[in-house]
Amino acid sequence: MSLAKGKPYFSDPADYEDDVHAWAYEQAQLLRLARFSEVDLPNVIEEIESLGREQRHALKSSYRVLISHLLKWQHQPQRRSRSWLLTIGRERDKIEDREEDNRSLRREAQELVDGVYSKAVREAARETKLPRDAFPALCPYTVEQLRDQEFFPR
Repeated sequence: MSLAKGKPYFSDPADYEDDVHAWAYEQAQLLRLARFSEVDLPNVIEEIESLGREQRHALKSSYRVLISHLLKWQHQPQRRSRSWLLTIGRERDKIEDREEDNRSLRREAQELVDGVYSKAVREAARETKLPRDAFPALCPYTVEQLRDQEFFPR
């Protein structure tokens, strides 16, 4: 163990299971100081992987909500509302921000859209009370249209 002066940097280190916030701060400090032998490597690895999954999940969620609202917008024009309009804009902003920060996920957008489409249809069907088969089997919007703040289906 190559500890400075043979002593741990934190006298009472935070426990991953008890206080992940304090634990994360301590792990970052240990890495900055190159005190690698003190790093809780298995949990650091798990947390890094978790960050990637979380970003993917959040982007999928935004695409699902966006598609659901565009389907409602298209299939029930008489019920269009300011709330739908705001939700569509907000989700597009979230998508833009996440894809800007996670370029690899931007490249996977079509796969993500394909993966969430059936859930978006289910949500739209429940909210509109239209049958699921009233909606297209495949997403009728391109990824470019989904990202376009000015695009609204007719």
